[in-house]
Amino acid sequence: MATNSTPKSAAQPKKSNPVGKITVMGMTLMIITTVVSLRGLASQAEFGIQSIFWYVLAAIVFLIPFSLVCAELASTYTHSGGLYRWISEAFGTRWGWTGMYLEWQCLVIWFPAVLMFGAVALAYIFWPESFDATLSSNKLYTILIVLGVFWFATLNSFRGMSKANFVSQTGGLFGTIIPGAILILLGIVYLFLGKPIELVTDINFFPDFTKISTIVFAASIFLFFGGMEMNAVHVQNMTDPRRGYPKALFLGAIVILVVFIFGTLAIGLVTPVKDINLLATLLTTYHNLFAAIGVPWLGNVIALFITYGVIGQVSVIVTGPSTGLVAVGESGYLPPALQKSNKNGINTPILWIQGIFVTVLALILIVLPSVESAYQLLSQMSTILYLVLCTLIYLSFLRLRRTQPNKPRGFKIPGGKFAEWVIGIVGL
Repeated sequence: MATNSTPKSAAQPKKSNPVGKITVMGMTLMIITTVVSLRGLASQAEFGIQSIFWYVLAAIVFLIPFSLVCAELASTYTHSGGLYRWISEAFGTRWGWTGMYLEWQCLVIWFPAVLMFGAVALAYIFWPESFDATLSSNKLYTILIVLGVFWFATLNSFRGMSKANFVSQTGGLFGTIIPGAILILLGIVYLFLGKPIELVTDINFFPDFTKISTIVFAASIFLFFGGMEMNAVHVQNMTDPRRGYPKALFLGAIVILVVFIFGTLAIGLVTPVKDINLLATLLTTYHNLFAAIGVPWLGNVIALFITYGVIGQVSVIVTGPSTGLVAVGESGYLPPALQKSNKNGINTPILWIQGIFVTVLALILIVLPSVESAYQLLSQMSTILYLVLCTLIYLSFLRLRRTQPNKPRGFKIPGGKFAEWVIGIVGL
């Protein structure tokens, strides 16, 4: 890792960024690609214009404070270990192990959920749409695709992560960024064409927070903005993290909100609330929006792009949690048999165990009534584990500010103790 650079004074000549340094724009793009995903937009479309409030709320009380906390911790404890190191410094290695295990289990549960979405996207590359809908709801088809893609990505990773880099890098562009931009553009065109609008507008902009169901729903939205603890480790490689990271964070947050808000509204324009399906609605939205301009077959092309994006996500993340788990295991929390790596530096024992977990979770489709219900259950399980992990990280931040106040911090949240407690309390 590159070390933190000293901020330049105004009198110094402007120099080009050192090799390996990340610019504000570079960090902004990293934040966007880490957070943005289109698969959850359909779940918010049923709330119509109220979805705007939910997205803004989640950005203010989750994305921004959590990103700032993770950035400070990552730039303070720059050695390997990530969140394990953060939590261990605050509460000891057993709690650090707990945090690492929670992250691993969260992602293990996430794999079959995101691959169910990928299976549905793959089903919509065919023609006609009635066949797509039938195929996407077929349990056997979904299980075969989920397990086929996951085990392909796992076994391919045994050859080393360089084999997955191209798919992961291009998957973010073609699977998320381009489809997201097209979705928003099509929504605007649809409005100008004067087509029938299904968007829910007869609803209060502010929800009723006296109902427990509202609080539960708010928590589920936070996972939309998750993943910043993985991205924060790159903060120390910025040219001037103290000034640059807040700029990148707020720029990234604005772009993320634009994609989420206008993407959700575009779905609401053409999809009646009663017809919303958590998995298939995004794909049918593309078909309907393209049909409005006379080229419905382009919806199948977008489905192919989205499928490729899911494969890219899984390919690059499949070894991530296991790598962190092994790093922690070397401290004595895993038996030696689970710490072995192959000639390509990949820990295969943990990946085999991870594969068994994912396979069992995928088979949940057999006992649940539908593919959509399995997807919803797995997503909620993943959310619960992730929010527990976030709680540990916030508590670690508050404790380390008390126990190690003089430790050099590459990036420190501005605003002193007031900002520290506001961010900590709001985040928790």
